[in-house]
Amino acid sequence: MQTDQLTIINRLVTPILDDLGFELVDLELKRENKGSALRLFIDKPGGITLDDCVSVSREVGAVLEIEDPIKAAYRLEVSSPGLDRPLKKATDFERFSGQKAKIKTFELLDPDQRGHTRKTFVGVLLGMEGDLVRLELNDKQGGIAAIPLVEIAKANLEDDF
Repeated sequence: MQTDQLTIINRLVTPILDDLGFELVDLELKRENKGSALRLFIDKPGGITLDDCVSVSREVGAVLEIEDPIKAAYRLEVSSPGLDRPLKKATDFERFSGQKAKIKTFELLDPDQRGHTRKTFVGVLLGMEGDLVRLELNDKQGGIAAIPLVEIAKANLEDDF
């Protein structure tokens, strides 16, 4: 049910954000002690300001009030994705090439063919090669891992190793 709601909300807010010049990085609906919170994480080249969040909140809030995809009471929160920005799409891995990242996979993998399987990889993004995310590993042995995008459970930019 919540996945359906998020799909509907995504469909409603993405055109608004596109018109305003923002990218929807992530969207979450969480139940909390006092109702629910709908969180939109937005980004744009040069970063997000408080005024950006206020503007998006006003525009998105008006549409959500009319369309009413969430029947229960909720609080709308709009913010930047922060320093540990999630990476979800192939374009994210290209856009942030050269930056530090941490990638967690669904299954144990050996993408650098060293005979050492694991689920967590940390290093510098090298972009995409076909459907593979390339990462220069930041461990004692170094090397480059090529991780299938479909195998990535979670990926974030890292402020520091």
